[in-house]
Amino acid sequence: MFDFEYHLKVLPDKPGVYLMKNSLGEIIYVGKAKVLKNRVKQYFQNSRNHSEKVKAMVKNIAEFEYIVTDSEMEALILECNLIKKYTPRYNILLKDDKHYPFIKITTNEDFPRIFVTRILAKDGGKYFGPYTDSSAVYETIEFLKKIFPIRTCRKLIKESSEKIRPCLNYHIGLCKAPCGGHITKNEYNKMVGNIIELLSGKDKVIINSLTSDMEEASENLEFEKAAALRDKIMAVRKITEKQKIITGNFEDEDFINVYSDEKDSCIQVFFLRNGKITGREHFIIENTEGTNNEEIIADFIKGFYGGTAYIPKTMYVPEVEDQILLEQWLAIKRGSKVNVKIPQKGSKKDTLNLVQKNAKMTLENFKLKFIQDRKLYDESLKDLSSILRLEDIAHRIEAYDISNIQGVDSVGTMVVFEEGRPKNSDYRRFKINTVKGANDYESMREILTRRFQHGLDEIEKIQKTKLELSAGKFCVFPDLILMDGGKGQVNIALEVLKKFDINIPVCGMVKDDKHNTRGIIYNNEEILIDSHSNVMKLVTRIQDEVHRFAITYHRSLRNKRILHSILEDIPNVGEKRRKELLKSFGSIENIKVAKYEELIKVPSIDRKAAESIIEYFRGNDK
Repeated sequence: MFDFEYHLKVLPDKPGVYLMKNSLGEIIYVGKAKVLKNRVKQYFQNSRNHSEKVKAMVKNIAEFEYIVTDSEMEALILECNLIKKYTPRYNILLKDDKHYPFIKITTNEDFPRIFVTRILAKDGGKYFGPYTDSSAVYETIEFLKKIFPIRTCRKLIKESSEKIRPCLNYHIGLCKAPCGGHITKNEYNKMVGNIIELLSGKDKVIINSLTSDMEEASENLEFEKAAALRDKIMAVRKITEKQKIITGNFEDEDFINVYSDEKDSCIQVFFLRNGKITGREHFIIENTEGTNNEEIIADFIKGFYGGTAYIPKTMYVPEVEDQILLEQWLAIKRGSKVNVKIPQKGSKKDTLNLVQKNAKMTLENFKLKFIQDRKLYDESLKDLSSILRLEDIAHRIEAYDISNIQGVDSVGTMVVFEEGRPKNSDYRRFKINTVKGANDYESMREILTRRFQHGLDEIEKIQKTKLELSAGKFCVFPDLILMDGGKGQVNIALEVLKKFDINIPVCGMVKDDKHNTRGIIYNNEEILIDSHSNVMKLVTRIQDEVHRFAITYHRSLRNKRILHSILEDIPNVGEKRRKELLKSFGSIENIKVAKYEELIKVPSIDRKAAESIIEYFRGNDK
């Protein structure tokens, strides 16, 4: 038994990070402290000043650990890393954590390429972004290639390279073919310079130049050339028309603000690049009651910019906790000075107010949609319970699916819907361990057995320590189980439940000759459901979600296996190096285009291995 009184007494008067754990040993909160002794003790003193969220967390704390650091800065860095690693349930987490797309121009090459990437690296290339609308980014790239036909291939082309026959892109006007010597390096880089100016917001310069060329072509009666230039001008305007200039200093800035109601918050960010809004993003953060905006914004900055997000030179916020410390941390990540400013008046303050208005509208719309959806889901769940003649409404539904290709990389997945909405935090994935080949019935038996055995074990531990059920990962059981298969899978589920003496209703899918779901099988009875009803829409949504989750997991395992098999063919690259390459670059495509300087930074990759990797992919690209 953890002795709180003793451990609180021996806490050091030093900076560091503390980790709160529940009875299952899971980390439920990570925090940093300037003085560990003072900060940790606050949680276990008079709870009248605590928010409801903190009170709920303290009830689930079974023990705590701490890590002493040399400075508060080290504590902040460690806190960010641990939150990202453990995703504790009581920390403020960004649910849609993602890597935003950038447009990259490989200006470190003799004949640069342009493409979309989600990895921001210090490799000599030029990056534009981040952009929040992926489809708009790819559309922009396509327009740019039509206006300025630069190459898209990954060949290593230098001015001194041996000339080769151009590919089809040259013949259809989508590439100037530097590989075949059809354009000089200076002419090519002038074209690249125009792209950089356009992406930097200097579209007027390009439009004026193109207009002058068009008028000259028209005067010389070169009408086809004039028409082509006219189309380019229209394309340039289309690229820039969605961008709004709101500042004249043409620096990279992010404006961050928050709107909170009595329960939840919405963070809104405007990304300004070269004085133009290139995108905006919002994050709904639930259950922030009792948390002040200074803390919410500080936690957001640590969570959002702690990943691979581009860090601008200046951030504007209405208020923030640990302002100076955050500036120092951001400067370390950016590699140069970063200012976190709190404007009191003027245009910057006005922009922050605009950002907050957007945050307020976003949160209100989110709540309104939630209420509308909740009403629809309530009706659907009532109808489903009525159709199945259940005693109570099925507030929590779990659905299961198996995915494999001819028995290879067989996996099982569980998705959870509460009150008709997906609860992503409770989704679970299972690698099939005991079943060989494509045996869906026995695979389903394995994952259901593991799921409910885990749940019963957790319940036993939680009851011993008198904690809440929310402390576990498997201990909350469903009101209804939905099997993607028919009678066979339903019977497997019922056998597993009977083995554990658990009473949960189980239903499966009835499908027509075209493999479309036409109803539900329950208690050995087929129940047909109107395909246009809300019940069928809910069942279909759950079915689609469990399919998606299973296929995604199966594909990720298959891709890892394929990646490993590809890398196995590279000389001087063993298992350890393969793992480190995948960990550093994330995909085979990123390894393919990596430069020698990037490869050599990977642990265990020496000069010989880096040269082998480059030579292998260059040879296989020909």
